[in-house]
Amino acid sequence: MSRFLRIVLPALVIVVWLAIASVGGPYFGKISEVSTNDQTSFLPASADATKVQERSSEFRQESGAPAIIVLERDGGMSSSDLTAAKDLATQLGDRDDVEAVSPAIPSEDGDAVEIVATLTTAADTGDAVEAIRADVDDSLPSGVSGYVTGPAGFTADLTEAFAGIDGLLLGVALAAVFVILIIVYRSPLLPILVLGTATFALCASILVVWWLAKADIVTVNGQVQGILSILVIGAATDYALLYTARFREALRDHRTGWGATKAALRGSLEPILASGGTVIVGVLCLLLSDLNSNKALGPVAAIGIAFSLLAALSLLPALLLAFRRAAFWPLRPAYGSPHPVLTGPDARGIWARVGRLVAKRSRVVWIVCTVGLLAMGTGLVGLKADGVPQSDLVIGASQARDGQDVLSDHFPGGSGSPAQVIGSERDLDALVDAVTGVDGVDGVVAAAKDAPSGTVPVTSDSNPSGAAAAPTVSRGDVLLEATLSDPADSDAAEQTVRDLRAAVERVDPGAVVGGVTATAVDTNDTGIRDRTLIIPVVLVVILLILMLLLRSVVAPLVLIGSVIVSFAAALGVGALVFDHVFHFPGADPSVPLYSFVFLVALGVDYNIFLMTRVREEALRHGPHEGVLRGLGVTGGVITSAGVVLAATFAALGVIPILFLVQIAFVVAFGVLLDTIVVRSLLVPAIAYDLGRRAWWPSRLSRANHHM
Repeated sequence: MSRFLRIVLPALVIVVWLAIASVGGPYFGKISEVSTNDQTSFLPASADATKVQERSSEFRQESGAPAIIVLERDGGMSSSDLTAAKDLATQLGDRDDVEAVSPAIPSEDGDAVEIVATLTTAADTGDAVEAIRADVDDSLPSGVSGYVTGPAGFTADLTEAFAGIDGLLLGVALAAVFVILIIVYRSPLLPILVLGTATFALCASILVVWWLAKADIVTVNGQVQGILSILVIGAATDYALLYTARFREALRDHRTGWGATKAALRGSLEPILASGGTVIVGVLCLLLSDLNSNKALGPVAAIGIAFSLLAALSLLPALLLAFRRAAFWPLRPAYGSPHPVLTGPDARGIWARVGRLVAKRSRVVWIVCTVGLLAMGTGLVGLKADGVPQSDLVIGASQARDGQDVLSDHFPGGSGSPAQVIGSERDLDALVDAVTGVDGVDGVVAAAKDAPSGTVPVTSDSNPSGAAAAPTVSRGDVLLEATLSDPADSDAAEQTVRDLRAAVERVDPGAVVGGVTATAVDTNDTGIRDRTLIIPVVLVVILLILMLLLRSVVAPLVLIGSVIVSFAAALGVGALVFDHVFHFPGADPSVPLYSFVFLVALGVDYNIFLMTRVREEALRHGPHEGVLRGLGVTGGVITSAGVVLAATFAALGVIPILFLVQIAFVVAFGVLLDTIVVRSLLVPAIAYDLGRRAWWPSRLSRANHHM
């Protein structure tokens, strides 16, 4: 290639990426515009809660989420307090973002008042609730406490908790990675080049995801948005570290930057593409999910990994070619300088010592590691991953959660969040009897077009006749709204919904039950189903990829087995920490699923980095020496990559959302476990112990090397 092209080609690559970053950069703050946290939208179309949501506007005036205002005074509400509550209801009714307001309803014990303000469909829930809370605070008489809770209140608190995703999360992740890279490379320039590569990959990813979400091709919510940022920064940095290590090696053997670049690309292209491809295939298995929130992450994460690969194999090589040895200043690798001694008595450093331990006690090492990991995995016995109440999703202060507690003290816990039953109009009386006969139902009303949900006072279970007062009939069906005795997000309410479904199905087999509680029930049930299906599929797919890559059957089985044991250990320790340290109420079914997909796909990444190098060295030096040399040459870079990835996932913990905090811990701990124990000790020890058998049935398993 001519000197002109050697200059123009990398310059053109850099200019193209600069253009992409300049266009995609402004979309960092805009992605929340196409993000939704409406739980119902993530359910499959076949779910009962989805069917009810889609048809609810046929039976009553279409409206947004209800905000429940609860006012409380210990010792009883005075007459002036009740007057202030009525004035507040009138004031809320005058708001443009409020569709309708119920009367101020005193509690039977006289200590509280409830007002249901139903938002308009066009209202921004977070902004509307913030404004309503301000109105409530301004209207409170001295000594009266006020809260805004209900579906709108919880959505607002969740939205506020996710607010740090656009800035805080990314800032913490980048700062942590920068510090680690400074320590690893002891160079001021190289960390900037690596982080610049990762940031540009994220700009391109967000740009594409924004437009796909705008066109309703993919769905984005807060958790998908956060995981995308972390995944791209972590993966792009990992791939960049692997290429950088190869480039530094090549600079010792090649006088020119161009020669070193070609050698580095030859050595790193296969493992980086294989690693990235494994992650892409792994996350795309989420498309098998019935739960749209899981399904949404698959293509979004795949887009992020694809741009991470592209940036690490195009932008970074161009940048390093431009700076050459200066990128590593002050520790520049000189042309002709000797490579580190990797094995033998003259080898120095921690990886030489690890190699000698593996060579001397390989079987003891892998047995001890396996037993230790299995012991950690016993914590899985106490794992509770069948869903958590909506009120526990936000960690820390939540006015909606506090208000729900007050509401439950003085009113039926499900006030403002009724279970909705759609059934045949000809079976109306029987449906009403079936609904009111279920334990946990406090009252029932029939939906009417002139009344948004939640604004009609419920009837008591001793006088259900009002339920059929003036129902709206659509396609021969009616909508009944049943107020539950227990908080809508409680286990008791979920059991009531299951009992409701069984009761109404006996009357009308086509009847369906929806609402806030039913949505949670369907979400958790679908999440458990997804987890059971997708985990085995991911294992099989990644096993096949490893067999093709390593041209072996035994080695891939060893790698998959090691990753499974590592995942079990990470999740087991996570369960113990969640239960006994943080005292979390449980976990979402998607926590084990997401943790598995990321840990298996990313954990296999490091094993791919290691074993492709081991295979390369084994072809020259034999299987035993190949293990030691592969471990020695990749030890530093893979450990650095693991620490970086763990730090980026740990950054998810700054967002006070239970799901993200649990994912942050399990994945960060699992990556460190995989890096320090599995890839450094367990896999090399098994590979060394197996020798040529590890590469069966490839020709390497039959090669007669001198051992």
